[in-house]
Amino acid sequence: MVEKFIKIVSSAVPLPIENVDTDQIIPARFLKAVERKGFGDNLFRDWRYCKDGTPNPDFVLNNPRYTGSILVAGKNFGSGSSREHAAWSVYDYGFRVVVSSFFADIFKANVLNNGLLPIQVPEDFLANMFTTIENNPTAPFEVDLESQTIRNVTLSAEVRFDINPYKKKCLLKGYDDIDYLLSLKKEIEAFETAR
Repeated sequence: MVEKFIKIVSSAVPLPIENVDTDQIIPARFLKAVERKGFGDNLFRDWRYCKDGTPNPDFVLNNPRYTGSILVAGKNFGSGSSREHAAWSVYDYGFRVVVSSFFADIFKANVLNNGLLPIQVPEDFLANMFTTIENNPTAPFEVDLESQTIRNVTLSAEVRFDINPYKKKCLLKGYDDIDYLLSLKKEIEAFETAR
C-alpha cells in the first residue's frame, strides 16, 4: 500500500536539467537492495556528493533554500534503463510529485506504480515554474489529483494534466496493483460463485 494522494500544496525543488536518465537518478551500484527503503539516501548520488563523500554545496538538494514534496525537472526526465529503483529513490527521498514537460514512458509507469504522480506540463508552464521558484524558493504550487490540475499560485496560472483513470483511482485510494485487486475480493468471489 502507498500513501493516498488527493491534493498537495507545497513549495518545489528545481532541477532544470534536461535528459536526466535513471542512472543519474540512482546509479547502478546502489541497485542491490530489493526493498524499497533507503534509496532516497542515494537519489542523484553522483551529483549530490563529491568524490570524498561530502555533500556537493552546488547541488540543489543540498541547498536549504529549496524544500518541498514537488520536484520540478527539465524535459525528458527518467530516460534510460527501466530500473524501478529510480522511482523508489524519488519517493523515498520525500517527493510525491515530479513535474516535467516530457517523461520517458517506462519511468512514468514506474512512478505511478509506486505512489508518485508524474505531471507533464507545457514547456511554457514549466519555464514559469522555474522562474517562480528562482524568484521565491518558498512559492507554493497546488496539485489536485481529483481535478487533474496543477496551479502556480504566485502567477494564478493553472493547467490540466492527463492521467490513466485506473492509476488515478489507485493513487486516490492509496492502492498498488495488488491492493486494487484485493479491494475487488467480494466481486471476484461473487463472479466465481456464479460460475
